[in-house]
Amino acid sequence: MKSLLARLGLALLVIIGLIGSGFYLLERFSTRLYYEELTQRLNGPIAMYVTNEQTLIRDGQVDEEALARLARQAMVVNPTVEIYLLDTRGHILGHGVPPESVQLSSVDLEAVQRWVAGDVEMPFKGTDPRNADRLKIFSASPVMDDGELQGYLYAVLGGATYDALAHSVQESYVQKVSLGATLAIVLAAFLVGFVVFAMLTQRLRRLTRDVQQFADSGFDPASMVQPENGRDEIGQLSRAFATMAAKIREQFESLKETDRVRRELISNVSHDLRTPLSSMHGYVDTLLLKNDELSPDERRRYLEITRRHTQRLGQLVGDLFELSKLESAQVQPELEQFSLAELLHDVAQEFELDAREKGITMDIETPPHSVQVMADIGLMQRVLENLLRNALEYTPAGGAITVSLAPRTDRVAVSVADTGCGIAKKDIEHIFDRFYRAESNARGGSTGLGLAIVKRILDLHGSRITVESARDKGTVFAFDLPRQQAA
Repeated sequence: MKSLLARLGLALLVIIGLIGSGFYLLERFSTRLYYEELTQRLNGPIAMYVTNEQTLIRDGQVDEEALARLARQAMVVNPTVEIYLLDTRGHILGHGVPPESVQLSSVDLEAVQRWVAGDVEMPFKGTDPRNADRLKIFSASPVMDDGELQGYLYAVLGGATYDALAHSVQESYVQKVSLGATLAIVLAAFLVGFVVFAMLTQRLRRLTRDVQQFADSGFDPASMVQPENGRDEIGQLSRAFATMAAKIREQFESLKETDRVRRELISNVSHDLRTPLSSMHGYVDTLLLKNDELSPDERRRYLEITRRHTQRLGQLVGDLFELSKLESAQVQPELEQFSLAELLHDVAQEFELDAREKGITMDIETPPHSVQVMADIGLMQRVLENLLRNALEYTPAGGAITVSLAPRTDRVAVSVADTGCGIAKKDIEHIFDRFYRAESNARGGSTGLGLAIVKRILDLHGSRITVESARDKGTVFAFDLPRQQAA
């Protein structure tokens, strides 16, 4: 009973069985009502005919012989008829049945009067003198003497003989055939319904098999079956599963890619940490072992090299920590309105000395009026610092760096251009990846995280950064910021 088809089959059998039983009982009930109505319509006038044959009450006295003779005549006409003579109040004055079988001394006169008046709908039942707990179909007629009502002739049309015959018919061949036919109809209906259910659930079983096969295959796309085109619920379920399977496979591939990137990240971090640590360790060992043999100038040079490595190591750890917070959604921009031109000038001053030492010209192009933007001032300072540091690193002596602002309708465009070595086309799509450095452009002081941090910060501001570059001509990074907070 674990399968859906088996449960549907059992439910169908129970339902059809209940319907068949109800139909059988209803058929027996309706058949009994039919024969009672038919009997009452055929024998309804019998009381009137019997009454017209003899005077049953004369001068207030019951003619017992005439009553017995009429009872015998009525039973000849219909053996199931039982004759009772009633007075005007419904009391039984006489009858043509064995005295010991009569349990009541009177009958419901209201039913008799309604029958005589013709205000009935057949089958119409009245009191059964033999049994106080049931009603029987009857016929009745007034008994008159010299034009005066003396009582009623009450003829029960389904007496004891009728009950005995009805009980024997229940065991008859007809009843057995009726029961057998009902059982055959129930069985046939069940078989037909079960076949229909099997056909309807076939697609569902196939879909279940496809889902299991897809799961067992390790989410292999080759194991996916084409979804059905049906418009019913199973067709919709099949298409929904196909969509879900595609998403699961996509997420599975994404997890694999994430795992690959994680391993690369660990490898890159290990490499970038190992290099300065190894250098620091080497120079410190040299200082310890040859401290007395080194001149003051050599000792100072070793210490400065060690200091540069510690700075690079600190910058790497800081960038890693910052990028980790940005990617884990621990940092949310605190938007405020500020002058982007003022921020740009402040950041440029930080790099003026480095640019002058390298012989690089730095130009800041801003409009004459104040340019206000809606952003996180601290995060935007980090973006500008990373872009300018990146431009200084890859721009040779005698080159130029230009930072410009261009106000638009509702946004402000920002660009950082340099005349450096440029970026190869195959490297442009990877420059925002963590620890990625083009082999031809690699520099010892870069952590490979600066541009990744820039992109993540701009993503949090809903801004997209673009890159245009040509080898040995330079690179332009561009993005824009809103002038006011979105509604």
